[in-house]
Amino acid sequence: MTGMASVALGGCGAPSRLASLPERLRGTSTFYGLPGDTRVVLDGTDDALMGRIAVEALQRELAYDERTGIKLTDTADYLAISGGGENGAYGAGILTAWTETGSRPTFKAVTGVSTGALIAPFAFLGPSYDAQLERFYTTIEQSDVMISRGLITAVLSDSMYDPSPLLRTIRSVITPDTVAAIGREYSEKGRLFFVSTANLDVPVGVLWNIGSIAASGNRDAPELIAKILLASASIPGAFPPVMIDASAGTEHFQEMHVDGGTVAQVVFYPPSFSGKELLPSTGDNADYLGRVILKRKRRLYVIRNSRPGSDLETVDRSTLKIAGRAISTLISTQGIGDLYQLYTIAQRDHIDYNVTYIPASFSEKLRQPFDRQYMNKLYQLGRETMKAGRAWSKHPPGYDPTPLSQVRAPTAT
Repeated sequence: MTGMASVALGGCGAPSRLASLPERLRGTSTFYGLPGDTRVVLDGTDDALMGRIAVEALQRELAYDERTGIKLTDTADYLAISGGGENGAYGAGILTAWTETGSRPTFKAVTGVSTGALIAPFAFLGPSYDAQLERFYTTIEQSDVMISRGLITAVLSDSMYDPSPLLRTIRSVITPDTVAAIGREYSEKGRLFFVSTANLDVPVGVLWNIGSIAASGNRDAPELIAKILLASASIPGAFPPVMIDASAGTEHFQEMHVDGGTVAQVVFYPPSFSGKELLPSTGDNADYLGRVILKRKRRLYVIRNSRPGSDLETVDRSTLKIAGRAISTLISTQGIGDLYQLYTIAQRDHIDYNVTYIPASFSEKLRQPFDRQYMNKLYQLGRETMKAGRAWSKHPPGYDPTPLSQVRAPTAT
């Protein structure tokens, strides 16, 4: 199969599909004739590939420095944006206000999951896209995202909602001009842009190298990127999965991709990825590249589009209510755990860690999915938090950095 027609949303009536890609063919499979660095599987098996992507990106940065005299390689700023559905309005407010403070960096790399994947193109391309980012999170409503399929269709099919409106909204952003701009940043400056999905067949997280896809020259790149973003935001059960075709020789397969938050609410790189993959050991300038990597100052900014903890609720003794509450609790605690994993990676690799999240004091209730009033209040909260200088914390929520050796028992009175 060729062309983007083969990237399909699940339909109604028990949709059929091709078999999943066998493990034995993973190393020889291709996706639409795209480069071999199109994606990185986040189970540790692609760490060498991740290292090659990073080193080659640094080489492009150095060439850009030499060609233009503009120094990019002194500091590397990274941005990781979490899932959170409507709560992505908080991250949008953080970014637009960050621009107005005059301190927003040009990010070396941006990663996005779920709603974070929808924010990521604007964040990657910079302040000139702030107006579009603001419109995306302050003017859309439920009808711009999904259409109910009805109970009977939902039960017999693969999801409760039809996400066609969301795909149209994403396509309005991921235009050929936008894709060309992403490709230039990737190929000329070595900047990286990844979107995370979950391959439900394995299951495992996958980082899609959007910059490589954009720079590939593939005429179908805008449509593929749009559908990767849709897959990253496709909550299983609510939205249908996005089926992505792969081929190995004359054999054709499909992978079922859903919301990246199924595996991790926010990603940077897997903890298995370390210096042995990043530091080049061969090549004419391996020593020089190694020195640049080791002396470079690095900062990680994490936008968590959620509050720590949950509201008190009297849970009804019904199967659906109990299961729903348990699942939402699991998602929330997993998201906090992801922040701790990124903190651990940052401490190990000497990266300055900064995280922002929706304050616990935000008490506005969501009346319906993608409630415009709710999203506008969150957007303004993000802006106010950034402008007041209260956005960033050096530790994940709930963490006390005071070591046990410094704790003193209270003195008797």
